[in-house]
Amino acid sequence: MRDKLELLEKRRAESEQGGGEERVKAQHAKGKLSARERIDLLVDSGTFVETDRFVTHRSTDFGLDKLKVYGDGVVTGHGRIDGRLVYLFSQDFTVFGGSLSEAFAEKICKVMDLAVRNGAPVIGLNDSGGARIQEGVVSLGGYAEIFLRNTLASGVVPQISAILGPCAGGAVYSPAITDFTFMVRGTSYMFVTGPNVVKTVTHEDVTMEQLGGADTHAGTSGVAHCAFDSEPACIQAIRDIFRFLPSNNVSDPPRGPATDPRDRRDEALLDIVPDNPNKPYDMHEVLRRVVDGGEFFEIQPDYAGNIICGFAHLGTYSVGIVANQPAVLAGVLDINASIKAARFIRFCDAFNIPVVTFEDVPGFLPGISQEHGGIIKHGAKLLYAYCEATVPKLTVITRKAYGGAYDVMSSKHIRGDYNVAWPTAEIAVMGPKGAVEILFRKEISESDDAAKATEARIEEYREKFAHPYIAAGRGYLDDIIDPRETRPRLIDALETLETKRDKNPPKKHGNIPL
Repeated sequence: MRDKLELLEKRRAESEQGGGEERVKAQHAKGKLSARERIDLLVDSGTFVETDRFVTHRSTDFGLDKLKVYGDGVVTGHGRIDGRLVYLFSQDFTVFGGSLSEAFAEKICKVMDLAVRNGAPVIGLNDSGGARIQEGVVSLGGYAEIFLRNTLASGVVPQISAILGPCAGGAVYSPAITDFTFMVRGTSYMFVTGPNVVKTVTHEDVTMEQLGGADTHAGTSGVAHCAFDSEPACIQAIRDIFRFLPSNNVSDPPRGPATDPRDRRDEALLDIVPDNPNKPYDMHEVLRRVVDGGEFFEIQPDYAGNIICGFAHLGTYSVGIVANQPAVLAGVLDINASIKAARFIRFCDAFNIPVVTFEDVPGFLPGISQEHGGIIKHGAKLLYAYCEATVPKLTVITRKAYGGAYDVMSSKHIRGDYNVAWPTAEIAVMGPKGAVEILFRKEISESDDAAKATEARIEEYREKFAHPYIAAGRGYLDDIIDPRETRPRLIDALETLETKRDKNPPKKHGNIPL
């Protein structure tokens, strides 16, 4: 027995060497951690349990039969984050460049199957050169097996991808299906085809960073949800986000610490919204003064800045927050903002996370590029997401709620559960100036002083319509509240909605306007 144990320990130690000391040093020289170092940062100390450490590839072509490494380029298993079970895989670039083989894919599929079966999140730490060319179609089949599991697990358990090195070709579609994708500046890249292929086909000169770097995907394409300056910061963010997410679609989200008084009122809320309705303000200031401890985990902060999405605790409840941002494009809804918020809302709805909406929206962005880009279809995605959601939906209108955007932003008409407004709210078909130019066009054109006549009509329109009382009188608002009451009112609503029961008509699935 002792001899056999010695052999076991020897092979265990060998399996932990990856591609060897020199390749690990090369990995470090690029500013990257090894696959196992990443796992050590991700899970609670001493909780990682590895599976399939002795798996090797089964290929014999191109001399691969003489090159076998325990684990075959990916470390898989389970561990704990803040005591909660997670399944994970960490691709090892020091072994065959992290390329995916049939055995590699089987290891990932095994932990994904276990995650769904046991109702635990899946975390993928990606650092791979793509499919293992020597295995041909077998490696491509392995990717497809992973894509299928990503799809079937979607909405069942949370899936998070960290891109910690290259991720190219077919490999990018697994992270794209997962719920959140995090990247690291300077070391991580995602693209379907690399710079050399782009230059050959389109004659465009582009660097890897410009084509598929962290800032490109976090700020331009929207493929990534967050970009970080280092791997430890990226991995810590994964730990942080789990403070708001349930383990699966039948569990309740985790509660936050009860350290912030539920009845707290913040005087500063009285002065955030300017008296001038055309003057911007930062909606982040409102959010920080309402949520527990002022802590807000923002999703896609560098993309579509005219809308804010993220997680917070409110009266210890985990909530997803969607808020128009008047400081960027006046908070208008455009294509990118609609897509960003729609996907975030659908995630919250899938995982029983209430959605709290802070609304200050002048409408949808006009223009040829928006219309030709499909703002109708993309704006409908946001509307669809709100309509479809059956989780508690709470809405606070801080200022403008104009036109179709009023309907879309979780209005009472699309099953909003608790809708309130501040006294500064303006709820109408359109803003005063636009309405007056349509309603009184002839009168103004015939006036001796068009500017004066326009201003008089604008003031009249504002007095009649640019306030929340007509909507409240119709029951479209549940109340008009003192801004300082926002936090206690929302917490009370969350408490009353804790036992909410609502469901959509029986169907296989709807047909969201993709």
